[in-house]
Amino acid sequence: MVVRDWLSNALNDFMNCKKVGKTETVICPVSNLMLRVFEIMKQHGYLEDVKVEQDKFRKAIVKLGKLNYCKAIKPRFVVKKDQYDKYIRRYLPARQLGIIIVSTNKGLMTHREAMEKGLGGVLIAYCY
Repeated sequence: MVVRDWLSNALNDFMNCKKVGKTETVICPVSNLMLRVFEIMKQHGYLEDVKVEQDKFRKAIVKLGKLNYCKAIKPRFVVKKDQYDKYIRRYLPARQLGIIIVSTNKGLMTHREAMEKGLGGVLIAYCY
């Protein structure tokens, strides 16, 4: 099996661990994009801890936090600065519950930060 989207695979692994009751998982290999997404999720309490180790490949040991659901957004929709409401209604259960991670020209951030700064971008993932 060829994995084409490592971020989607990692987020699916989080959900599988959540379903079977595990609190820790190992993600290998890890990209810089994935690490930045994990940092944003950790800042908002969805992950407790992320440790990066370098063996033959770089891997991340992740402890799950108060995560209910997370998923990568496929296809990667391009959103303008005034179109976030459409995707908030589509992906999040309520307006103030959860985050959508957006890739902007200023880096990865949540949809709330992007709306405050008046930035558009590409939707990467969501979690609540």
